[in-house]
Amino acid sequence: MQFRLLGDADGTFWENRALDGRQHPAAPGQWLNFGGDKCWPSPQSSWTLHQDHDWPPPHALDGLPMQACLAAETLVLTSTVDAVWGIQVVRHIRLLPNQPVLHIRTEYRKLAGPPIRTGVWTITQFQEPEQICVLLASPSKLKSGYISLLDAPPAALQIHDLGIERKVLSLQRHRNAYTKIGADGASLAWIGRTCVVRMDVVPRPGEYPDGGCLTEVYTNPDPLQYVELETLGPLHLMAPGDCIHQNVRYTIFRRTEVECATQVRTIFAACRG
Repeated sequence: MQFRLLGDADGTFWENRALDGRQHPAAPGQWLNFGGDKCWPSPQSSWTLHQDHDWPPPHALDGLPMQACLAAETLVLTSTVDAVWGIQVVRHIRLLPNQPVLHIRTEYRKLAGPPIRTGVWTITQFQEPEQICVLLASPSKLKSGYISLLDAPPAALQIHDLGIERKVLSLQRHRNAYTKIGADGASLAWIGRTCVVRMDVVPRPGEYPDGGCLTEVYTNPDPLQYVELETLGPLHLMAPGDCIHQNVRYTIFRRTEVECATQVRTIFAACRG
């Protein structure tokens, strides 16, 4: 639910404090947004092919308790098998002991039901940022390096040239509209007032959802002031017995630069990728 540096009172992930002490409804079709990091099957446009509604997400993936156990230095969370999708989620969560790095491996295990074409989709909800950045792919398969997935454009949308044929898309949360963009770049960054988080996913061969997106950014309007940094894996036709996965690396830094543009260069120079 949270990711922060030692000694910080506030974390980087968004948590819905209005739901403190609440439990998720047991019945399918009801959903509460507690915040944190979660996963759904992609693409969302296919949900009505497998369930009788386009919202909320599959109940077992984001609505029921998971079993938790420790395996060495890894926390393993295992869901029940979703009754509609026939998929069980297993998440391996590991903090590196000597670096401010979090690894989350998300596995979808198809254990029942007819074949389903889907991919792993991770959704990380962050607090209000000063800026969000996407390192655009070079070359990109998308005409502008990114695509708009909702009608309203994000606030303060700009493209910055980092040199060496690398460009960064930056944006802010729109206070009055739902916004979402997608890109085929594999790195994202959230810039807060005192710290910064970079997210990285390793591109793999295959067809990606939403026109070829590896990463997406969603911003939520007031009053719930959060944004989502999302990663997507390639689509697979899953039959019983199949397993697919997605690995995401989160690196957290102290913010060292006053100007966001300068901090962006530091972020993408400080990590691999």
